[in-house]
Amino acid sequence: MKFKPLHDRVLIRRIEQEEKTSGGIIIPDTAKEKPMQGEVLAVGPGARNDRGEILSMSVKEGDKVLFGKWAGTEVKIDGEELLIMKESDIMGTLA
Repeated sequence: MKFKPLHDRVLIRRIEQEEKTSGGIIIPDTAKEKPMQGEVLAVGPGARNDRGEILSMSVKEGDKVLFGKWAGTEVKIDGEELLIMKESDIMGTLA
């Protein structure tokens, strides 16, 4: 299924973190926190300003981004758990 977000929304796939600490300790699933990094899969056209003009998005497909722990709405598309969030919930891109 092809999904295209509306307005200033972004579709993101979480990037899983390491299962071991730097000291070699394996972290069990129950103690893991949800990753706060992800890859942008799709972006909407952008939000409209007061004059009705569309403001372009500052992220694009393929960007690696950092977002808040509780940001976005979890959805399941084609059996994969993804996030839909507003562009303003994204804190920045990762190089």
